[in-house]
Amino acid sequence: MLEFDNSYARLPERFFTKMRAEPVSAPALLKLNDALAAEMGLDTGFLASADGLAMLAGNSVPDGAEPLAQVYAGHQFGGWSPRLGDGRALLLGEVTGPDGAHWDIQLKGSGPTPYSRSGDGRAWLGPVLREYIVSEAMAAFEVPTTRALAAVSTGETVLREQRYPGAILTRVASSHVRVGTFQYFASQQDTDGISALLNFAITRHYPDLEQGDALGFLKAVIAAQANLVAKWMGVGFIHGVMNTDNCHVGGLTIDYGPCAFMDAYHPSKVFSSIDQFGRYAYGAQPEILVWNLAQLATSLLPLIDDNMDKAVEAAQAALQDFGPAYTDAWKEVFFAKLGLPDGGDTEVALVQDLLTRMAENQADFTLTFQGLLNGTARDQFVDPTAFDDWASGWNALSPDAGLMARANPAFIPRNHQIELAIKEAVAGDLSRFHRIVSVLATPFEDQPDHSDLQSAPVAQELVHQTFCGT
Repeated sequence: MLEFDNSYARLPERFFTKMRAEPVSAPALLKLNDALAAEMGLDTGFLASADGLAMLAGNSVPDGAEPLAQVYAGHQFGGWSPRLGDGRALLLGEVTGPDGAHWDIQLKGSGPTPYSRSGDGRAWLGPVLREYIVSEAMAAFEVPTTRALAAVSTGETVLREQRYPGAILTRVASSHVRVGTFQYFASQQDTDGISALLNFAITRHYPDLEQGDALGFLKAVIAAQANLVAKWMGVGFIHGVMNTDNCHVGGLTIDYGPCAFMDAYHPSKVFSSIDQFGRYAYGAQPEILVWNLAQLATSLLPLIDDNMDKAVEAAQAALQDFGPAYTDAWKEVFFAKLGLPDGGDTEVALVQDLLTRMAENQADFTLTFQGLLNGTARDQFVDPTAFDDWASGWNALSPDAGLMARANPAFIPRNHQIELAIKEAVAGDLSRFHRIVSVLATPFEDQPDHSDLQSAPVAQELVHQTFCGT
């Protein structure tokens, strides 16, 4: 059994709607994350049992749980949505791991809530498998992220552009509080609500801060998000929907919808089918993050200082810290990828020169950096001499191969492989999904038996667009 605590449920009632999941007809366990369950101190025997399956499917509420749907707001592609919330998810409660860490346990795809906005509240198999694969890969890359504890099928169909098998993801995280959660209460001019949420988020994510320290909290979120997005850039990850309701105040990657990893590098690369103007392109992610953080700062102004002019001045000063923080994090990520323990302007220029040449030569992002280790990087360039010209300066710096091996994954969740895994799973074959998950558990290791998962797509395999699961 699980021992639940429910600190979010002890917040004022206007923070959520308490409700049960909508039962499903024939749940079946597709994948249980045994390693994560052990880290959380959970009984895998229970989770794999009939009672555990009933919980993971939303068919039963375990003792001590208080299921609820959280309310929040957000800017979606720059447009204000005053009331969003968990439209297809329920927070069962939280558990405390052996190390004292708190874990929210949430069912995603568990049926309609008051925040579903006419949606069915369900998820189909494809997005559930995509989020499982990508979020667990990000964890293996040591990129802060929500995690996937389990995936179950529901035995029911979900209607999107056609009928698909339904599924539910059990997602866990240190919380599910977003910038949009603060925006919701700010838009209501609910200062007491902002204050209660602030103290909850400080307790959960930044316990070294004093309760009520809004400016300290803002600075901590800025630093965490600068680190997060620098790590995204280092693995060629494009979130796809960096709306403020998808921006986590603890600095986690959250809400894997139309996300993707780049094959051929280009800073303006977009995959999301709904991002028509490149707002959330790869190279735009740091800039849009500043915009999101400015919305958080605006929400916190009443708590930063009673004098609004002073509050604005302090918030603006905090936001100006993002640039240096991001630059430092970016340097750490990309210097390591080149095997350089540290550096200055010369090394920054070296990285930028390589990226420019990669974009001009349609070089695969992951295979180029991995190829710096094994001598195959030049094979990724349409004009190999473009790499050779760059490599002479890099080699002169005596790069550290060990540092590079720890910074450059050999395997990423290739978009075409994910699409194949989903297609095969819909047809009843989960073997590719399980293999991808297994390989990506140790993505920095050489795994020659699975080299097909490492390869870039050929022309007919290219995935040009990815989609939300709603």
